[in-house]
Amino acid sequence: MARILGIDYGERRIGLAVSDPTYLIAQPLTTIIRRDSEVWWNELAAIIAEQEVEAIVVGYPRTLKGSASHQTQVVDQFITRLQERESLPIYRFDERLTSVAARRALQQQGIKTGHRKEAVDRTAAALMLQDYLDSQR
Repeated sequence: MARILGIDYGERRIGLAVSDPTYLIAQPLTTIIRRDSEVWWNELAAIIAEQEVEAIVVGYPRTLKGSASHQTQVVDQFITRLQERESLPIYRFDERLTSVAARRALQQQGIKTGHRKEAVDRTAAALMLQDYLDSQR
């Protein structure tokens, strides 16, 4: 049952979400804490295998005006390394304001987001992936 993996890449944490096998619904999966680079790369590879991922969508940060930023370059470097490690299609998808929307969604559920940054990251990945899935219909 192949799935699409959504990645909200950050310098400290990586939020992950997966689609259902029909590519209709995205759900938050987990957050990888970036400590030792080989450890988190191995964690990501294990998740890709476990979830039977057939494509990856990486949240692509842009400014509100649509231009590139420093974080855009960081994500480009991550995507380059990911392409070297995984032989899967990798797509960039606009992630503007997903973290803001994720915080709002969690707060509406009564979940405090101040110390729950991992929840925000994986929820932001799910929102971005859901937008991608919706755009493909």
